[in-house]
Amino acid sequence: MKVLKDFCTYWIDGFDWRAQEARINSFANYRAHVDGIDMHFIHEPGSGPKPMPLMIAHGWPGSVAEFYGIIDMLAHPERFGGDIADAFTVIAPSLPGFAFSGRPPRPYGPRRMAGVINALMTQRLGFDRYMAQGGDWGSAIASWLGFDHAAQCSAIHINALLMRHAQGPQTAEEVAWAKAFEQDQIMEEGYRTQMATRPQTLSYAMMDSPVGVAAWMLEKFHAWSDTRNDDIETAHSKDDLLTQIMIYITTRSFNTASWIYYGRREEGGRVLSPDGARVEVPTACALFPAEMLRWSPRSYAERIYNIRHWTEMPRGGHFAAMEEPGLLVEDIRAFARTLRA
Repeated sequence: MKVLKDFCTYWIDGFDWRAQEARINSFANYRAHVDGIDMHFIHEPGSGPKPMPLMIAHGWPGSVAEFYGIIDMLAHPERFGGDIADAFTVIAPSLPGFAFSGRPPRPYGPRRMAGVINALMTQRLGFDRYMAQGGDWGSAIASWLGFDHAAQCSAIHINALLMRHAQGPQTAEEVAWAKAFEQDQIMEEGYRTQMATRPQTLSYAMMDSPVGVAAWMLEKFHAWSDTRNDDIETAHSKDDLLTQIMIYITTRSFNTASWIYYGRREEGGRVLSPDGARVEVPTACALFPAEMLRWSPRSYAERIYNIRHWTEMPRGGHFAAMEEPGLLVEDIRAFARTLRA
């Protein structure tokens, strides 16, 4: 209770929302009508003669604000002591129903969202080929892009494992991982079950309670991040956390952002393919040690993905772009170099 009270005191007396608005507006923000939805996205053209198109997708309880610290690093590596040959043209959409994007008519799961984003990238923005990156729901969306839209999405980079193989774990190591994963999730399953089955009931309370939204989201940023001494501010500043919260509140999107959980249940859940097919486009996996969705052994992941790049990170958690932007960006660059060669 004291932590939340202290946080709310800063929110009232110290937080400068106008400064955060200016940061949001420092990026090139656009909207495009796709599949009946006004899709918001940031578009940052990369430096140099051949920047690679890169779509980066957020999750819940995040937003495109997760990427404010990495967009310029990806698009303009030469400004940060890097090689201009590593530049990307970065597209960072707000997912349907999230933040600055329009609301879908009913819940969309990650597979449907992947179709919307592919249409944005190809039909609206004109990219023939592009790479996709994501954590949390962004990982599932990137996976569906690589599976359903491989003709356009040429490679994916993920920092969370959300998909499952139809046949389940096979080796003793994989069985041990699956048991440990289920044990981990006992204390994490409550919010997920609520949002996947009765999202509207929760939303009636949350939409009228800014402090309720803050508490619901802050608990996730605390539990899922690589904190020191159990202190959320060792991983995230109050300003960054409040910016995420304020984006949900000011856009009144807490309700429709929660629909993605319901949408995935309607789409069939975590299994990528009932017949065991995998994502065949080149895939990179970045394993951050404090990721709350415990990574499987590589042997299991390779039955879901054509893994070309596997990195076990020294630190970091679920919100990799916010917690360890340098590590994430360098891993994306390193993987992309193998594709550019």
